[in-house]
Amino acid sequence: MTKENNIYILAIESSCDDTSAAVLHNGKILANVVAGQEIHKLWGGVVPELASRAHQQNIVPVVDAAMREAGITQKQLSAIAFTCGPGLLGSLLVGVSFAKAMALALNIPLIEVNHMQAHVLAHFIDAPQPPFPFLCLTVSGGHTQIVRINSPADMKIIGETMDDAAGEAFDKTAKLLGLPYPGGPLIDQYAQQGNTEAFKFPVPNIPGYDFSFSGLKTSVLYFMQKQTPEFLSTHLPDVCASVQKAIITHLMKKLKQAAADTGISHIAIAGGVSANSGLRDAISREGTKLGWTTYIPAFEYCTDNAAMIAMTAYFKFLESDFSEQSISPYARFGGF
Repeated sequence: MTKENNIYILAIESSCDDTSAAVLHNGKILANVVAGQEIHKLWGGVVPELASRAHQQNIVPVVDAAMREAGITQKQLSAIAFTCGPGLLGSLLVGVSFAKAMALALNIPLIEVNHMQAHVLAHFIDAPQPPFPFLCLTVSGGHTQIVRINSPADMKIIGETMDDAAGEAFDKTAKLLGLPYPGGPLIDQYAQQGNTEAFKFPVPNIPGYDFSFSGLKTSVLYFMQKQTPEFLSTHLPDVCASVQKAIITHLMKKLKQAAADTGISHIAIAGGVSANSGLRDAISREGTKLGWTTYIPAFEYCTDNAAMIAMTAYFKFLESDFSEQSISPYARFGGF
């Protein structure tokens, strides 16, 4: 058994269109390499078949680059970790197959990691690290959740989207505006130049901690259909700012309600949309007002990356929570 003070983990993330590999040593990230896929810009969104083929091309050089940057050899590895889901089936299978083969060849443990759980535990890569329990608003292109975290292995979703994710609302708005893929970050950029009060878009009012973004997307669509191309071009920053305000208002309303009801004052955000400047400003502002201690991840750990997979795998390694070799890419655990 590998000694606890000399744990090296190679982690692989391939859930969507980013191929990433990271190396962790005793809880510290030594390397985090990410290769994107430019081809999807031609189609205005991720094409699953093209994504899986690009993963096949990228995975060997990305892993090699991570190992070189970390300055270690394969013989030093204690375990191989990989994203088991959720994600695109073809993309996941590339990572799963590579991780299985390498773990078998080196005769070391294999560790499966839930992608959404990893987004939450990305907060333990760098200081400051939230104490348990804490609440995490996890927001991405495919998921919107409020999660209560009692420990690395004990997480409970207390609120989630009933239909579309917040990230999808951003991307759909960008597509309607004719912005290139990925459009979410562009909405954020234009919003910083616009007036958040220029246009009024509805903020859903549903009970509990759950979210809904389908109605907002429809409202934006109807608004766009009534405008001329010239109007939209002239008022692009204002439209982006107004839509972004509606999305963030909905997110923060539910998060504030959950924090008040649970009495938890340590509040974090995670996932790709946590890179949005408006959301980052909102949680900092509300945190100051409500007495929260807030935790906002570094930009490199917001979007899909293998460092968060490695960090989650480290916690599982310490508990000897290893995978069976016949793991399914659809595996689910921990309430996710």
